[in-house]
Amino acid sequence: MSDPGNEFDEEPGVFDFEDEAAVEASTQRGEADVAAGRVVSHEAVKRWLLSWGTDHPLPRPKCGE
Repeated sequence: MSDPGNEFDEEPGVFDFEDEAAVEASTQRGEADVAAGRVVSHEAVKRWLLSWGTDHPLPRPKCGE
């Protein structure tokens, strides 16, 4: 893995490996949220983000908006 002549080689970190079970569980939760309508539209998020830094920032959008 490391070249003995390269002192800058590092051991892999905790985020260098994908946890397949966690990814699958996350995907299933996301799909369940979509199926149940627990989503926020792109347009609602865009309005919210564009309001940041203005004199009247909007509150965070809620599910169904």
